[in-house]
This record gives sequence, C-alpha cells and structure tokens, in this order.
Amino acid sequence: MMAEEGRACYVYGVVTEDRSDDAVRDLGAVGDPDAAVTLVRHGGQAAVVSEVPVDKPLGTPEDLRAHARVLDSLAARSSPVLPFRFGTVVRDTTAVTDELLSEGHDDFARALDRLRGRSQFTLRARYVQDAVLREVLTEQPDAVRLREELQGLPEEAGYDQRIQLGQLVMDAIAAKRAVDALEVDRRLGPHALASVSTEPSSAEGLVNASFLVEDERRTAFEQAAEELAKLWNGRVRIRLLGPLAPYDFVADAMNPAKEGE
Repeated sequence: MMAEEGRACYVYGVVTEDRSDDAVRDLGAVGDPDAAVTLVRHGGQAAVVSEVPVDKPLGTPEDLRAHARVLDSLAARSSPVLPFRFGTVVRDTTAVTDELLSEGHDDFARALDRLRGRSQFTLRARYVQDAVLREVLTEQPDAVRLREELQGLPEEAGYDQRIQLGQLVMDAIAAKRAVDALEVDRRLGPHALASVSTEPSSAEGLVNASFLVEDERRTAFEQAAEELAKLWNGRVRIRLLGPLAPYDFVADAMNPAKEGE
C-alpha cells in the first residue's frame, strides 16, 4: 500500500509478525486522529505505522501522547515491542518493507528476542514539600535557629541568613534524595532485569527511574512498589507507570556487544 499524495508514513516501532491487526485498531494516530494505525509485515516482523500529512509539523502534546499510546497499548497486551523515537517518518509503506524492515531485520530480530516477555515500568517520586521540610527542621538545629532569627524581620533584612537557610535546606534534601534513591533501588531492583534513572527536574523531585521487568515478575515488582508507597505515605508521592514499551532499554537490546545478557 502506497501513501496517498501529500501524506507520508509514520513509524511507531516494530513488533513480531504474528501480532493481530486488532491490536492496533482504534488507537488514534499521530498527526491525524482519524487515520488508521496498521501493521506492515515483512520477514517475520511488522512495523506499526499510520499515514501523516506531509504539510503538518509534528510535535504537539497530542502527537506525543498518541505516539506513546500506540506503543504502550501494544506493550500492555503482550511483548515484545521495539519502540522508535518520536517523529520517525518514511516515504511510504514500500520504504517500510524495502528499506526499514529489510535493512534493519537482524538488529530488530536481536532486540525483539531480548525484549520478549519484558516491559518497562517507570516510577516517579516527589517529596511532599511540607513533610520533607519538617524533617529537615527536626534534624537540622541550625535550620531551626536561622528560621527563628528571620521571624518578624522585614523582607530586606536578614539577607545572609535567608541565603544560608536556603542552602542548608537544599543540601539536607539532596542528602535525603541520595539515601532514598538507594532505597528505591534496594526494594525494586531485585524484581527487575535492569534499571536506569534520571535526575529529578524540580527541587521536590526524588527520582525518576525506569525498570525492565519480566512478565512473570511483574506482580512482585508492583507489590514492592506498593509497599514502598505505603512506607512513605504522606512523605513522598509515588506514581508507577506501566507496563510501557521499553523506551529506555532499546539501545542495549539492539547492541550486539550485549549478546547473552
């Protein structure tokens, strides 16, 4: 099937050829919610695609959500799913089979095999600001002293004390973050094959961590996350996302040097 004039082929990722077309039906496409998401099969693999208008720039929040929705829906139903980066567009479905799937076949086969029966879970944790501040004031006498010194002073007064207090609080939270991030890994890491974390984007952020979890260990992993949420109730807000397509583990899965891992 060739793309219509004025339209190109958006590629979400690659799955195994045995996937049913029902798996991608009615998911809502990138760039055009009315476009059908379909499978283009070749050589034991299938590319997940939809048509997109060539004259419409991609990158709206809805486009990003649609990209993730298609891939995560596939991951939730069964693995393996090999997600592509957002914005992967080729000329038409002929290019999908003759270029993308043909040329990438061996790399895709390796990655799909390694990701079979595995999916990603992402944990996002943020401190409850008032709760962590109370901890700091309880554990840091200097913070209490500085806060008391600043009470009742006009805004323009006590500049040095305010700077000192702010730095003390930031350092104390950073120390807590290091300890608590290790606790996240200690509790969840044993139930996962691999993990990767990124620095939090806000002062209240604790950790953003992704875990590659085997299907048979999913229940144990989710229980461990639930136990951690109960332990930190009122102190840390935890959100667990998954099962997701293994976005953070694709590079390793396609790396020949990782063979056997």
